[in-house]
Amino acid sequence: MKVAVYPGSFDPITNGHLDILKRSLTLFDEVIVLVGYNSSKKTRFTPLERKEMIEEAVKEEGLKNVRVDVYEGLTVNYAIEHKAKYLIRGLRAVTDFEYEFQLATANDYISDKVDTVFFMSKNETSFISSSMIMELYSQGVDVSKLVPHSVLKRL
Repeated sequence: MKVAVYPGSFDPITNGHLDILKRSLTLFDEVIVLVGYNSSKKTRFTPLERKEMIEEAVKEEGLKNVRVDVYEGLTVNYAIEHKAKYLIRGLRAVTDFEYEFQLATANDYISDKVDTVFFMSKNETSFISSSMIMELYSQGVDVSKLVPHSVLKRL
């Protein structure tokens, strides 16, 4: 069974995240969406709230073989503990690549038992980020086409 971990802050989850999740389910038998906890990062929603929004979005989309979890620690260690051999990462633009490349290299240094798989964002979601959603929303922009209903109702 091919298990992958899709880590991120997901503050909040966007339709871009969901697109990558859906596409990853065509390659993997199970995907664990892992809400990361980073004490140095200012977030709008608590890890539990983010987990609940993701679970609701997964249910709304009718996605199967998806688990959602919260973890504080190194993602690669979580993957090993849960017998996942792959980490899923999304790339929106060239600027994402440098950071993601460093992260994948660091993870490979920690353990060569987990590989990173990159998914390119679709054109229609490439500009979406959680921080962009929050900025647009705070300025009164309708973000209903950019986030799942589970997020919209909490904004």
